[in-house]
Amino acid sequence: MTAAPELLRATVLHTPRNPFQTADALDAYTDGAVVIADGRIAAVGDHATLAAAHPEALVRDWRGSAILPGFIDTHVHFPQTRIIGGLGRPLLDWLRLHALPEEARMGETGYARAVALEFVRALARHGTTTALVFGAHFAPAVEALFEAARAAGLRISSGLVLSDRLLPEPLRQTPEEAYRLSRELMARYHGRDGLRYAVTPRFALSASEALLEVCAALAGEQPGLLFQTHLNENRQEIVDVRAAFPWAPSYLAVYDRFGLAGPRSVFAHNLHGSDAELARLAESGAAVAHCPSSNAMLGSGIFSMRRHLAAGVRFALGTDVGAGIGFSVLKEALQCYMMQRVLPEGFPLSAAHLLYLATAAGAKALGLEEETGDFTPGKSADLVRLQPMEGAPLAAAVERAESPERLLAALIAQAGAESVREVRVRGRIIQDSGPRQVS
Repeated sequence: MTAAPELLRATVLHTPRNPFQTADALDAYTDGAVVIADGRIAAVGDHATLAAAHPEALVRDWRGSAILPGFIDTHVHFPQTRIIGGLGRPLLDWLRLHALPEEARMGETGYARAVALEFVRALARHGTTTALVFGAHFAPAVEALFEAARAAGLRISSGLVLSDRLLPEPLRQTPEEAYRLSRELMARYHGRDGLRYAVTPRFALSASEALLEVCAALAGEQPGLLFQTHLNENRQEIVDVRAAFPWAPSYLAVYDRFGLAGPRSVFAHNLHGSDAELARLAESGAAVAHCPSSNAMLGSGIFSMRRHLAAGVRFALGTDVGAGIGFSVLKEALQCYMMQRVLPEGFPLSAAHLLYLATAAGAKALGLEEETGDFTPGKSADLVRLQPMEGAPLAAAVERAESPERLLAALIAQAGAESVREVRVRGRIIQDSGPRQVS
């Protein structure tokens, strides 16, 4: 028997259109509703209209809350969950002193399982429903991540992190091992229960040409596979890549030579890309994961949003986690706003821009725009319910907001995990932090 649809009554905010292309991107319903049937969005609009159209629906009265699409994190490192807060180091020193020693601990499977549980719970607590995740250098740790994500109901893409040089020996595989282990993980998890596989060389510095050839072979193994890595994050890194690949005219050219720049490729950071690299990213259809907090924490630089927009390069938000400030995509949106404010040639961002970057832009970067990212009927019911804590400054700001845009801005500026009351993926509750009213 098919369950009765649900009608969720609240303020509803989403961006079914691109605010970088139109001023009319934000759809907002102050007394709105989302109707869910069989795990999908059946309707979105004004409460009175939808209540009359769906008299059979089970009503959840969430007035005082806001419903947003589930947040989408396009770059986050699961093994770095426990090392947030390593201050005062540039990228390569931070890797050596903080990240890589912790990532070596993922070789102990029990430790990796514990971190995987902490990781998926942290995503859900912060309203993230979909994430492109850098896995671990150890296959059992990647299995632990996939299993934890499947149990939690999250929509996760990840893969074994591949390196065969530069890094400490425990973090390396031979190209043959990389191919075999990746294929085994791919066969077990790709395309199952909302999980997808992402071919994941750590970065060009730690990958030989033979390993990049393996990545190219893996990327063609099955439909729907993603490719993820790092690009142009740190100026010294770029110098070292040029020395390691003297035949390559640019950092991107290293990956491009092996056919690794395409519409299912996501490159993290790209702070220092040349005009030629931006043009090639746009031509290939690749996306960039913009991680403003880690860019600032490591002193790597500020993302040139105007140049990416002018070149036609797609981008969305990533928390990065270990080098950043936490798991909140909303906080990355706020940091993105602030960085663009202080950059002399920064792009002026509205609340609608920030919501789009936290939701629909991420769906497009991951090839999921037909499935999630906004509340267009037919898409998966992936959503987050935000409700300020009673007596908090955010509660007063929401109550006094004179427009939906102002309410959204207040949520982006102030809402944290404490305001996340419920999170759903495919209509299923994956995080519930408070009582639900039913009428």
